[in-house]
Amino acid sequence: MNEMIDMWKKKKMNTFGILYSWFLAKVASQLDVLPGAEFRVAFEEAMTYGGKVILGDRPVQITLRRTWGKMSLWHRAKFLYYIVFQSLFLPSPEDLNKMLKDMDDVDMLTLVIQEMSKAFPSLMETLLHERDMYMSSKLLKVAREHSSVVAVVGKGHVSGIKKNWQQPIEVQRLMELPVPRKGASKLKILASIGAVSTVVASGIYIWGKK
Repeated sequence: MNEMIDMWKKKKMNTFGILYSWFLAKVASQLDVLPGAEFRVAFEEAMTYGGKVILGDRPVQITLRRTWGKMSLWHRAKFLYYIVFQSLFLPSPEDLNKMLKDMDDVDMLTLVIQEMSKAFPSLMETLLHERDMYMSSKLLKVAREHSSVVAVVGKGHVSGIKKNWQQPIEVQRLMELPVPRKGASKLKILASIGAVSTVVASGIYIWGKK
């Protein structure tokens, strides 16, 4: 957590990135398998056989900034509450692992995104669909340039990559950073802070009663 805060201070990670990474770490601590372990193994195997490693996902900072930029002020405040209190009421490790085993085409990260998108619809677009398009385009380019390619992707991205395979994709558009919004009015800021403070206080009260 300290490392993420340090990155935020150096403007290498935005507020969404800090909260989202912290929440995923909380979920990962409940699972049998560490998320992303397949990529570590793939890298080690590539090094063993002298293979060339090409990172095919969109840079995480662009993904995080596009995600945060698409959220309204109210959704940002609501997201803060969601992240803090969902982490307190996570399903048991057994339930989490059962959910993943029951859904053959979904990995942990995709499952989390799907659940969160019920409250924040824009998450599916930037965290999943846009990355599917980017990875599909990047993989196709690499496949055309090399005779033998082994692609390792998250299970939740397989169907999206297939869907976008050989489709016209404007990669440059997927790399555009959101234009900073003009300062929100003080009234809107105070209203959002007041609303989320009320919700957080209620959550603390309810949790304390349990």
